[in-house]
Amino acid sequence: MPAIQVRPIIFTDISALVAIDHSFTSEYVWQMDFQEEAGSVKIAFNQRRLPRAMRVEYPRPSQYLAEIWNKKPGLLVAELADGEPVGYVNLTDGVIPRTTQITDCAVTPRVRRQGIGKALLLAAEDWAVHRGNFQLIAELQSKNYPAISLVRKLGYEFCGYSDRYYANQDIALFFGKAV
Repeated sequence: MPAIQVRPIIFTDISALVAIDHSFTSEYVWQMDFQEEAGSVKIAFNQRRLPRAMRVEYPRPSQYLAEIWNKKPGLLVAELADGEPVGYVNLTDGVIPRTTQITDCAVTPRVRRQGIGKALLLAAEDWAVHRGNFQLIAELQSKNYPAISLVRKLGYEFCGYSDRYYANQDIALFFGKAV
């Protein structure tokens, strides 16, 4: 893992964070199966391998992210030793009692899979604890297999979903962890 520091955002970070390529490549999707029969509804998510790897666009435009960053209580930035911002995690609290929500997390493609996302999520856990929150909930696209794998590796468990959650009508999956 490259030497990084995770710290709160400063104004000069915004242009670098907006420029991050938020898209990702995935070979899997969590596909929803819905069955309704005799007064019963059954919903299951099954991990399915795609016929080929696909590039998935991030569901929120970067300009939208820049606009909401000023309204969020927690935005942590990962920077390299030379001061270059290479990732961030966007945190919200107060919506659900004693819970911090992870709504956005991104790492610059050239330094992905080097532990930066993990460092950001561990810093998010510390941030939550210091604010008196005891649970984190991460919101992820059903096609974001790399992020789903990371949060599950860090002890997050599937705890819900919302159909047509994003502007592009994708399903949001929610993974929670007690801290």
